[in-house]
Amino acid sequence: MLTAARLVAVVPFALLLARANDGVSVGAAVLFAVASLTDFLDGYLARRYAFFTRFGRIADPLADRLLIDIALVLLIWHDRRGWWVALPVLLRDALLAALFRARHVEAEVRVNVVGKSATAAIMTALALLMLTAAPWPKVLFAFGLALSVCAAVLYYRGSEGGLPSRPS
Repeated sequence: MLTAARLVAVVPFALLLARANDGVSVGAAVLFAVASLTDFLDGYLARRYAFFTRFGRIADPLADRLLIDIALVLLIWHDRRGWWVALPVLLRDALLAALFRARHVEAEVRVNVVGKSATAAIMTALALLMLTAAPWPKVLFAFGLALSVCAAVLYYRGSEGGLPSRPS
């Protein structure tokens, strides 16, 4: 239910941020932050109670990527982020989506602490960028981006040089 709520929140969030004056919107930031927090709560509850569904395995990463990618695109549109800074995140998400689709793999990525930290830093930075025109949240975004690259390397190495194969 939390994943479905996050997917539903993408539309009003996008509308709030798109209509924001210069990309600064308390409403968009709060909705983004709440949706982001449900991601962490959802993951915690699923691991704590060993409650995993096919819908969750597919929709959870999709909801996260949509939320982050739409925030990035709209912040670029508002000239709050340079396209060159957002491009690595957008390309990574597009590449992963294409590879998963091409290999017909059910999205089952083993999350590591570096990946979780990267997502937390990027989500926090994006929410802060929606609250203030100050430049300091960009530093947190850069840190999250660096962690994201490290996580990608760990995922790549952990899957023996590629995406995980379909479970037997």
